[in-house]
Amino acid sequence: MSKDSAAKIFDWRLLVKIFSLALPYQRKFYTAVFLTLSMAILGPLRPALIQHALDTYVPANDSLGLLNFCLLIFALLFIQSIMQWWSTILANFLGQQIIYDLRNKVYKHLFSLRLNFFDKTPVGTLVTRSISDIETISEVFSEGMINIAGDILQIIFLLLLMFGTNVKLSLVCLSVLPFLFYSGYLFKEKIKESFEDVRNQVAILNTYVQEHLSGMQIVQLFNREDRELESFKEINARHRDANIKSVFYYSVFFPVVEVLTAISIGLLVWYGSKGIIAEEITLGTMVSFIMYINLFFRPIRTLADRFNNLQMGMIAAERIFVLIEDETPKETEGQLVLNQTEGNIEFKNIYFSYNADQPVLKNINFTVKKGQTIALVGATGAGKSSIINLLSRFYPTEKGQILIDGTEIEQYTLASLRSKISVVMQDVFLFTGSILENIQLYNNTISEETIIACAKQLGAHDFISKMPNGYHQKVTERGSSLSVGQRQLISFVRAMVINPAILILDEATSSIDHDTEEIIQHAILKMREGRSSIVIAHRLSTIANADEILVVDKGEIVERGTHQSLLENSGYYKNLYEHQFAMQ
Repeated sequence: MSKDSAAKIFDWRLLVKIFSLALPYQRKFYTAVFLTLSMAILGPLRPALIQHALDTYVPANDSLGLLNFCLLIFALLFIQSIMQWWSTILANFLGQQIIYDLRNKVYKHLFSLRLNFFDKTPVGTLVTRSISDIETISEVFSEGMINIAGDILQIIFLLLLMFGTNVKLSLVCLSVLPFLFYSGYLFKEKIKESFEDVRNQVAILNTYVQEHLSGMQIVQLFNREDRELESFKEINARHRDANIKSVFYYSVFFPVVEVLTAISIGLLVWYGSKGIIAEEITLGTMVSFIMYINLFFRPIRTLADRFNNLQMGMIAAERIFVLIEDETPKETEGQLVLNQTEGNIEFKNIYFSYNADQPVLKNINFTVKKGQTIALVGATGAGKSSIINLLSRFYPTEKGQILIDGTEIEQYTLASLRSKISVVMQDVFLFTGSILENIQLYNNTISEETIIACAKQLGAHDFISKMPNGYHQKVTERGSSLSVGQRQLISFVRAMVINPAILILDEATSSIDHDTEEIIQHAILKMREGRSSIVIAHRLSTIANADEILVVDKGEIVERGTHQSLLENSGYYKNLYEHQFAMQ
């Protein structure tokens, strides 16, 4: 852990931001603080009351007074127990409620970011921020600052009572403190290192498991099960050793505290007994000091651990706030609502790059009228997918204009713009759930009847209806229980049920076998009727009837025309077409 990270525990600005998360629950927060601080004062009062009872009512043989005073002590203990229960409930409620609110806030923020943010940020990092880092922040409330403040207040109040009762006896009892503080400091530093090591090993273990479960087919295909198992055992062993190390530090520190507590009580008995014999110290004082010592060392045992929990919570909070307060990658909203559109598209002098020194698109110009279909062809990395990503405003353009019905797309709200555009990708992503839910995407305005009618039109109804549960058939993660063609047909239905004005097909048939392709080509013809369509094609035979074909090479449109005119030009397109034909 870096020094900067370790210093976060003293970052009061960050602490204020963390506790501002409790503002919607001020009454519960202040009640929890009040209860914790009250218990810090009530706890040390009990030994003082017991001292008073022993020194006042026992010598006077006042059994009734002693009984009444014992009932008072019992009532105080009962009240303290209720307060402890209430405080624990409130602190944990605050922690869990803040986790709930913050996780919703982070998730909402992630949805508002441009795709280039996700291009540069590993998914595992975002999962860690959304799950484990936020979970760690809850400990700031349940086991963190409030309890630390209560422990410190209790120690201070104990010291005041002890020194107010007998200064010499207090000095004798607390003579072990230098050893306690030194051992506590060592424990704090060692456990901090072990916590960080455990977190790192957990991350490595999770990454390894995730990668190899996702790539299980490759592992088995190349007969690497035994070697990968050995690698897993090594990583798992490091994770085990990191946890054992943290357990070792606890196993050393807590006995050290117990030994120092015993030494303190031993010194108390030795010195106090001499005082009782010399009639300088009362029996009540002796008993109260034994209780004071136990109350004093109890929070000492937990303070180092709580400071580490607080520190880990501060580090996690810093990561979370950096994520949600960074407005740079957020998508920008327009003001116009695109209710109705003809679907006329125009790209004017578009320049774009993912990295400033690597241009992807250069001077892109084309127009798509309502009902027209244009096709984009070219080598992998030529910039075809970038063109359609710009139309959906997943990335901002550097130069030029993209217009729909004569208005720049930046002026439209994102929701209304994207509601008029449907995109079918080559790699279809299906979520865990039913086929119906994957088509609706939980849009309750789309009825099951509408979905069935659309599926019939596109040729998907037959295979869906033959499944055991029909449209309510559950699909596994990413739709792996379905064939590639079935997933593709489901994605077509999903694209068409919203009745888009603009249709984009990004190599939607490149992974389909010949028989399935005929069904899908029929579906595509149905989908394109009356809509502006942009088709990215790998198989040139599928775009022969496009109104215009744009040949993209190294980010520029190098040829354009119909299928027949491009073949007659004997250029890039013809070479590409003849190469594909020769390989069939």
